[in-house]
Amino acid sequence: MKKQAALGFIFVTALIDIIGIGLIIPIMPDLIQEVTGLAAKDPKVARLGGLLITIYAVMQFIFAPILGGLSDKFGRKPVLLIAMFGFAIDYIIIALAPTMVWLFIARVISGICGSSLTVANAYIADISRPEERAKNFGMIGAAFGVGFVIGPALGGLLGEIGTRIPFYVAAGLSVLNFIYGWILVPESLHKEDRREFSWKRANPLGTLVRIFSFKTIIGLLVCLMFIYVAAHATH
Repeated sequence: MKKQAALGFIFVTALIDIIGIGLIIPIMPDLIQEVTGLAAKDPKVARLGGLLITIYAVMQFIFAPILGGLSDKFGRKPVLLIAMFGFAIDYIIIALAPTMVWLFIARVISGICGSSLTVANAYIADISRPEERAKNFGMIGAAFGVGFVIGPALGGLLGEIGTRIPFYVAAGLSVLNFIYGWILVPESLHKEDRREFSWKRANPLGTLVRIFSFKTIIGLLVCLMFIYVAAHATH
C-alpha cells in the first residue's frame, strides 16, 4: 500500500512539474501584455516569453545535480516535499505578479523546483526491484505525456476566465500533493545509504562532462537535445 502511495505521489509530482511547463504556453502572451502594457504584436512580447522559458531551463540545468546531492544527504522525501511546496509558491507569485520582475522571480523558483525530477527518478530507483524498474520509470514518461496534454489545455480553458486563474488552480493541486506526500509517502533512502553533500558532484558542468563519458548514450542524448530544442522553438 505504501509503495503504491509513493508511486502515485511521484507520478503526480512529475505531472505537476510538466503541467507547469505547458500551463503558461497559451496564456504567456496575454500575461506579458497585462503586466507590461505592450501591444499584442510588439516583438518584445515574444522576446520576454522566450526569456521566461530560458530562465526556467537554466535553473533546471544548475539545480538538478544540487537537488540530487541534497536528496542523497537528507533523503528523497524532504527534498520532494520542499519542491512541491515551492511550486505552490511559484504559481501564487505568477497569479499575483504585477510586473515582469515578479514573473522572472516565479520562473526561477519554478525551474529550481522542477529540478526535483532527478530526485523523483532516484526515489523510483530506491523502491523498485530490478524487474520493476522499466515499468516504474515508464510512469515518469507517462507523466510527461499527460502533463504536456493537460498543461496547455488547462491554461487555455481556464485562461478564458482570467489569465491568472490557471495558476491558482495549479497552486491548489501542488498544495494537495504536498499534503498527500507528507502524510502517506514514506522515505525511500535509508540513513545507512546516505552520503555527504559534495559540491564537486553537484557541479552541473562536471555532471555534464561525466554524462558524455558514457559513449553508448551520447547519440541518444544528442537526439533528445534536438527534440527539446524543436519543441521549445515552436512555443
